[in-house]
Amino acid sequence: MLDDITVGYYNSETKIYVSRGNTTNEDNVVDQSHLNTISDYVRVHFMRRSNHLKPVNNTETHVIYQIVSMCEVGNHKPGQMITKSAFRGSTVDELHFFDGKFTYQGILNYTKLEIKPYLELAMWRLENLYYPACVETLKSYLKKRGTQVNRKVKPRVRLIQKASDSGWLVASCLATGFYPRHINLTLLRDGQPVSDHEVTGGDLLPNGDGTYQMRKSLEIRAEEREKHKYTCSATHLSIDNKLIVTLEFEPGEPYKPVIFSVLFILALVLVFGIGVFIFRCRKRRAGMTKEKNYLENEKLSREALHVMLK
Repeated sequence: MLDDITVGYYNSETKIYVSRGNTTNEDNVVDQSHLNTISDYVRVHFMRRSNHLKPVNNTETHVIYQIVSMCEVGNHKPGQMITKSAFRGSTVDELHFFDGKFTYQGILNYTKLEIKPYLELAMWRLENLYYPACVETLKSYLKKRGTQVNRKVKPRVRLIQKASDSGWLVASCLATGFYPRHINLTLLRDGQPVSDHEVTGGDLLPNGDGTYQMRKSLEIRAEEREKHKYTCSATHLSIDNKLIVTLEFEPGEPYKPVIFSVLFILALVLVFGIGVFIFRCRKRRAGMTKEKNYLENEKLSREALHVMLK
């Protein structure tokens, strides 16, 4: 990963590092021999560690072991490097290297004597292999992908209103299409930030074009929406000042619960249906009466004709 952009992956079957998103061969500047060597070291480490990672009880079918390593480059100067290991979702050890000094933190039940060989090997690999290779690779990628990771795209911010079934108004502040990923999105009531326990959402989600989006929502009582002013502010690297959007309420009662509108429509349909039913019944009765009168008149005519013939 280069920041939050995936630039390649390692195929453990072919033992070859494969560039990703390398549409114009811009990654040819990267020394892939370093990446192949490091990736294979990680693969071997996983394989060895997996022999010791066994389920602790019969209810576990598998366990999760993770490793993450990262290095930094700022102002064209190498920064720190961090390597973390996690087991069952919890960090078990963490090794920092910066300016020629190591810092180690671990929660595993090992004595200093037991952990010493592991630490010595890990520090040697980190200082002599991982760190220089990571920094060199990072600098190489920045030459070709720097424009991509350093771009700044402004967020599009909207304050969406809709009524909930409970009769409350749901105000949602949506910021989308921004890059980089860091953004400060705040819902305010009368200029003051709304308490965190009142706000829902706030998760950072990726868009398909490499940008990000975030949504925060607030439920507002019907009797409170005219008493307060609700706004949404966004702070991002792409904008100089805060971007503020105000929630404007329309006059009248446009936010009545949707269920009332549905019931009203159903009532109209029901009244119309009843009217059609009554009309058809009356028409049918009128038809039956007309037919009955016709039969009676025809009977009388036949009887009168019979008398005349006699």
